[in-house]
Amino acid sequence: MTRVLVVEDNPQLVRALVINLQARHYGVDAAPDGATALRLAAARQPDVVLLDLGLPDMDGIDLIKGLRGWTRVPILVLSARQSSGEKVSALDAGADDYVTKPFSMDELLARLRAAVRRTEDIPLAAETSLIETDDFTIDLLAKKAVRGGRDVRLTPTEWHLLEILVTHPGQLISQKQLLQEIWGISQRNKSNYLRVYMAQLRRKLEKDPSHPRYLITEPGMGYRFEA
Repeated sequence: MTRVLVVEDNPQLVRALVINLQARHYGVDAAPDGATALRLAAARQPDVVLLDLGLPDMDGIDLIKGLRGWTRVPILVLSARQSSGEKVSALDAGADDYVTKPFSMDELLARLRAAVRRTEDIPLAAETSLIETDDFTIDLLAKKAVRGGRDVRLTPTEWHLLEILVTHPGQLISQKQLLQEIWGISQRNKSNYLRVYMAQLRRKLEKDPSHPRYLITEPGMGYRFEA
């Protein structure tokens, strides 16, 4: 059973989420504040977190950072904050998706399913499971990145994006393809998601993120990985 941690202080919304999730055979834990969420996340090991940014005891961005200190569990933000800056801040902190309130329950459940799929192991041929560059090594089978002898923490969405690029070396992958594959959406206004995640990957893997050698942007078209 897939276990979901709902972090939300609105009792009515919590009730609606719990009813809809349990009806689809998800296990659900609910936390009304950040401290309870951190305790439940450690104790229950959820498969995905649904997180409101407006919590009574801490900002949701700080909670995302706290979770990212020790877990790669997919985090879907549910928030009434609609500004581009808020969305980028949440994604930059380590969230995997951002759903603006009010939202369609069907859309939320679709995004939740997509987030869970991204954490599933993808069988890879032995010859393609290890990608080595002069600056870092990617073991796709173990879902592990190493740079300078140290493990690099990547979120599930960062892994998914990286997997697509490194398994198609030298090939241009369009923004539309990446959006569809990773988030199941292709709206143009979501291209800022890709910019945020590519920037994060470059900061974590490239020697000079401002002049990337491996994770290349083709302006107006998409991205490619150069081995």
